[in-house]
Amino acid sequence: MSLSASDIARIASLARLQLASGESERMLSQINGFFDLVERMRSVDTTGVEPLAHPVAALEDITLRLRDDVVSEPNNREANQKSAPAVEAGLFLVPKVIE
Repeated sequence: MSLSASDIARIASLARLQLASGESERMLSQINGFFDLVERMRSVDTTGVEPLAHPVAALEDITLRLRDDVVSEPNNREANQKSAPAVEAGLFLVPKVIE
């Protein structure tokens, strides 16, 4: 896939960017370079390669250090909802905005 100068102009227009001609040409070469890199990566045969959870796992057997999932703050729901205009069953009530 390769972009043209008109594609860059359209993208810049959609992003509300005003690019000078030099900037537009530089952007075109950079984006097309990115697409070339993606195409080269797609061409690599990865059949039979297991996905890695961590890049170092390809070199050595590692275990991820995960912390325990523990509560670190008290439940302050009632105090936090005191300033709300309307609350019911622990939930904030808001006006209907979608019909």
